[in-house]
Amino acid sequence: MEYRQLGRSGLKVSALTLGTMTFGGKGRFSYVGNTDQSGATRIVDIALDAGVNLLDTSDIYSTGASEEIVGEAIKGKRGQVLLASKARFPMGPGPNDAGLSRHHLIRACDASLKRLGVDHIDLYQVHEWDGLTPVEETMAALASLVTSGKVRYLGASNFTGWQLMKALGAADRAGSERFVSQQIHYTVEAREAEYELVPISLDQGLGILVWSPLAGGLLSGKYRRGQADPEGGRNFAAWQEPPIRDEGRLYDIIELLVEIGEEHKASAAEVALAWLLHRPAVASVVIGANTEEQLRTNLKAVDLRLTENDMDRLNAVSKLPLLYPYWHQALTASDRLGPVDLALLQQYLPKTSAF
Repeated sequence: MEYRQLGRSGLKVSALTLGTMTFGGKGRFSYVGNTDQSGATRIVDIALDAGVNLLDTSDIYSTGASEEIVGEAIKGKRGQVLLASKARFPMGPGPNDAGLSRHHLIRACDASLKRLGVDHIDLYQVHEWDGLTPVEETMAALASLVTSGKVRYLGASNFTGWQLMKALGAADRAGSERFVSQQIHYTVEAREAEYELVPISLDQGLGILVWSPLAGGLLSGKYRRGQADPEGGRNFAAWQEPPIRDEGRLYDIIELLVEIGEEHKASAAEVALAWLLHRPAVASVVIGANTEEQLRTNLKAVDLRLTENDMDRLNAVSKLPLLYPYWHQALTASDRLGPVDLALLQQYLPKTSAF
């Protein structure tokens, strides 16, 4: 296993993180997976034996059942494990049972600690933006959790660029704890994070954790152009995470993942995960599994070394059109682009460019 520093913090995390959204299978999360306690414990043990040191969960996963199962699975192993959890979404019917208010965050953290059966959470992440709570209140509440010893590090998830910078600015003005990471959706098919979130991570020293790196199995290689889907049909028009806006482009990417996988004697899923591990600022990729076989396959990605030619081919088939002002900067500002700018723009500049 490879270990990477989480942003500018002193914490080292495994390049692959075990995601636990499939644990529990309650409510709408039953569509994702329904791994019970014995199955989850087995999956956790396999991940730990492979060198994974970070487990990622959330209070909303199966309405707390995932955290309870994780807590049971790590009994006697706490010293091997870094725990990440999240809060923001509704955990009850009351008007204050959701959001990023001081009231909800402190209650949510206490409840997560109880379900997990631990005295601290290593990485506590705000799961989504809350436009109704002043960001200063949110960051102060999070800082108090660190000061109290209930939380060690802070992270964000699913923020826009301006929301993330606003939160970091609030923490910096107060001289308090700031985010060390952001957990985002980012795949070779869904690369919108490269416009703002990846450059911000490089500029502000945030480690990127990637959720749903195979887009719910979309990039696993089981969906192929001209072939019947394994579930008997897939309505891409209704696909939400990520939304599929160009089915032709999607299949071009999948076919190339399969082709490169065959060249390396690896699966398409391994190639998709390895592509992420080769991208700037990515600290860890969160992998989930409904079966031991899936987990063992995905764990192999950390050892897959893609060549420069592999990366060029994948980038060529998947890169997004440049939005304004990026296309203007690529045309007129290439003489003064720094490393953070080039994280996005390098692939759009002529190969003959000095940059």
